[in-house]
Amino acid sequence: MEDNMAENKERPCKSVQDSMIEMTQLVLPNDANILGNLLGGRLMHWIDVAGALTASKHSNCVVATAALDSLDFRHPIKVGEMVRLKSRITWVGNTSMEVRVDVYCENLITGSVIKSNKAYITFVALDSDGKPTQVPLLCLNTEEEKEEFEKAVQRREMRLSKRKKAVPEQ
Repeated sequence: MEDNMAENKERPCKSVQDSMIEMTQLVLPNDANILGNLLGGRLMHWIDVAGALTASKHSNCVVATAALDSLDFRHPIKVGEMVRLKSRITWVGNTSMEVRVDVYCENLITGSVIKSNKAYITFVALDSDGKPTQVPLLCLNTEEEKEEFEKAVQRREMRLSKRKKAVPEQ
């Protein structure tokens, strides 16, 4: 345990704000289905990119997507609307990080903004050989960040429990 604590003392600590990303996309006809709504797969791609940028910025590494815990589709996004993706680190482990991505759509004619989606994604930091590598600690500066961190711990425990149940016994 002491070795682990000594190891942690050497790890740098970054704040949530240090790696926040805001990405903007315009929904074009080739991004939409026949009803004029943004394709779910296209949105998932944008969410993954925004999340990966945040995780890379926190870790200063290339990252790989390890898990998508949840993605809620609350409101359709139409052709011609602007999509704003805001991502931030919510939890870090030794080599992995959880990122929350909030998605907002804005009608450019009316100016109305609606939160349309939220996703939690786990990324693993990779070294130059493609092997998992240690990431900086997360400095929690607000009560909201501390609450989000605790919820992330619970999501991680649920994810690991599901994975354990899914593995057949030998």
